[in-house]
Amino acid sequence: MAGNDLLKGIMPFVATVEAGNFSAAAERLNLTSSAISKSIARLEERLGSQLFERTTRSLKLTDAGEAYYQTCQRVVNELSEAEMVLAAQRTRAVGRLRVAVPMTFGRTHVMPLVNRFCLSYPDLQINMTFADRFVDLFDEGIDVAVRIGGPADYPASLGVRYMGREQLVFCASPDYLQRHGTPQNLDELQQHRAIAYERVDGTTTPWRFLAADGSIASRMVTQGLAFGDSEAQLSAVSAGLGIAQMATWLIDEAQQAGRVKIILPQLALDGLPLWLIWPRKKQLLPKVDALLKAFQALSV
Repeated sequence: MAGNDLLKGIMPFVATVEAGNFSAAAERLNLTSSAISKSIARLEERLGSQLFERTTRSLKLTDAGEAYYQTCQRVVNELSEAEMVLAAQRTRAVGRLRVAVPMTFGRTHVMPLVNRFCLSYPDLQINMTFADRFVDLFDEGIDVAVRIGGPADYPASLGVRYMGREQLVFCASPDYLQRHGTPQNLDELQQHRAIAYERVDGTTTPWRFLAADGSIASRMVTQGLAFGDSEAQLSAVSAGLGIAQMATWLIDEAQQAGRVKIILPQLALDGLPLWLIWPRKKQLLPKVDALLKAFQALSV
C-alpha cells in the first residue's frame, strides 16, 4: 500500500486519540466528523482489528488500539522532527558538509581554515576528501571543492571563485647554499643536486622557467633525488639535500621560518590557477554559503 494512504489513516487516528472524539479531531485536521469516522473505519478494516470501543458518549482505545497508537505516535513524532531539521537547514548552518581538496594544499592551507570554521559552527559535520585526482562534485555529492588547475570556463551549473595562481620558484636551504654556493643562472643551476617531483608513471617533472625571449622553456632533471610527495620534497630541501622547483604556497611557511630561500627569482614562472568550485544550487543552503564566506580568506 502506498505511503500516502498509510499516513491518511494514521493522522486521523492519532488526532482522534489525542483529541478524545471525532469532532475535536475533525476540527484539528480541518475535516468533517464523518470523514474522520470513515477514515478510522477503513483503517480498522485494513488492519483487521478494532481500535476503539465506541459508545454513544465516548471512545476508548482497545488493547490493539493502544499498541497501534504507541507506534503511530513515534512515527508522527519522527516525521515532525524530520520536518524541523529540514526547516533548520534552510535557515541556519546545520547538517553535513562534504568538502574535497588536493592532498598537500588541503593539509597545509585548507585545514587551518576549516578548523576555525568548525569552532564557529559546531552543529555542522564536515566530511573532507583529500585527493589529487579529478573529483566530480555531482557524482560524489561534494558541496565545495578546491581545485588546482582546470579550465578557466566552468559549466553554468557550477559556482566558481578564482583564488589566484601559484608561482613556481627555485629554492634551497641556507645551509645547502652556504656549502655549495648560490647559482646565478640556469647553467650553474644545472650543476647542482636536484630534488625533483616524481610522477605516478615514474618519470620526474622537468624544471620549467621563463626564457630570455619570454617563452616557457623546460629542462629535464637528470641528477639528485625524486619524491612522489611534495611535502617530502620540501622536507628534503629544508634538510639541505639539494635544490627544487616548488609552488610558493607550499614553501611559504618554511621560507618565513628561514628553512628555505628562494633563488634565481628571474626564472620564476606562473604555475597552475587555483579555483574554489561548488554546485551553484547548493549555495542557497546556509551551510554552504557560510563555508564559501569563510573561504574568502583562502588565496595564493
